[in-house]
Amino acid sequence: MNVVLIYSGGLDSTVLLYHLRNEGHEVRTLTVDYGQRHVREIESAGRIAERLGCEHRLADLRSITSLLGGSSLTSTEVQVPDGHYAEETMKATVVPNRNMIMLSVAAGWAIASKCDAVAFAAHSGDHAIYPDCRSEFADALAAAIRLADWHEVTLIRPFVALTKAEIVKKGAALGVQFADTWSCYKGGALHCGRCGTCIERREAFQLAGVDDPTAYAPTAPGLDELILNNWRLQP
Repeated sequence: MNVVLIYSGGLDSTVLLYHLRNEGHEVRTLTVDYGQRHVREIESAGRIAERLGCEHRLADLRSITSLLGGSSLTSTEVQVPDGHYAEETMKATVVPNRNMIMLSVAAGWAIASKCDAVAFAAHSGDHAIYPDCRSEFADALAAAIRLADWHEVTLIRPFVALTKAEIVKKGAALGVQFADTWSCYKGGALHCGRCGTCIERREAFQLAGVDDPTAYAPTAPGLDELILNNWRLQP
């Protein structure tokens, strides 16, 4: 298949990129700049796609950033919370309708290019605080995308039944260079090691039994401290 992949440069979408290519698919990558604080992920996406020889496009949607206010990812006035995704404070990281916006742009490119599918790296650990990560949402959007044009495009989610730790294991088997991926929401020079996505990343490597090559900030708490603060879910 010819596939357009929503590609953030993060761990999940990078493993999916390797997975799709390993399955023999022709993959084009699409990164969306919606004014996110963690612009480092865009740099990672372009660098990895170039190294793998994939066509990579950047959709500049920064003009809509002001319409997506109230999120710590799009507003410097809202602090990125520390802690695990299971905590109520993580709702501050919700960007309104983000997945529909990104998938709609990807579907447009896929239709115009006569591709067969759009892919994104939704997985079983995507949290209930993100409404547009629910299976019901993705199923409804998949139906809408099929109806969007006479050229039918399928929405695929190969990792929907996998945990984050299982994705790490898959990535390790595929030879993913995890150190090149970017997760942290705070947008610093190094991963902070304490925001929700950093905690989830660290947890996944630990549960997978795979060495974590990520460079964390010197102020990042140790794993023992994370456990002490109940910032790690037990397997």
